[in-house]
Amino acid sequence: MQTSPAELFKVLSVASRIRIIELLKERGPTGVNELAEELGISPSAVSQHLKVLRYAGLVKGERKGYFLPYDVEPDALAHCQVLLTQVCTCGCQGTCRVQTGEIERCGDEVALLEKYERELRQELKKVKDRIAEIKATG
Repeated sequence: MQTSPAELFKVLSVASRIRIIELLKERGPTGVNELAEELGISPSAVSQHLKVLRYAGLVKGERKGYFLPYDVEPDALAHCQVLLTQVCTCGCQGTCRVQTGEIERCGDEVALLEKYERELRQELKKVKDRIAEIKATG
């Protein structure tokens, strides 16, 4: 079932659901109780969020005996990225963090872009550190 963009954005408008997706991306298949503990909400609340995410096609659950771990649906998340790129108005194709309106409001475009450059350098350093870590252990 294909969820409309408006329905998909509505599903993703709840912070707990975004956090569930983040946790599943970080940890892989995870059960309701573990998610509930991490989020600090009841297992029944997590189950309700998972039901909505599953209906939207963003997560899947595959029973393994009594255990029902949930995982993200990578194709569905890629579809979300495409949708967001389509509605982005700055022409960045999904790579921009500095929005046009933010530049216009700040009054100092150079300072804002230099700040953005520092953030990108920090992010690049994290990526390089992670690559080095993987190479060292592999």
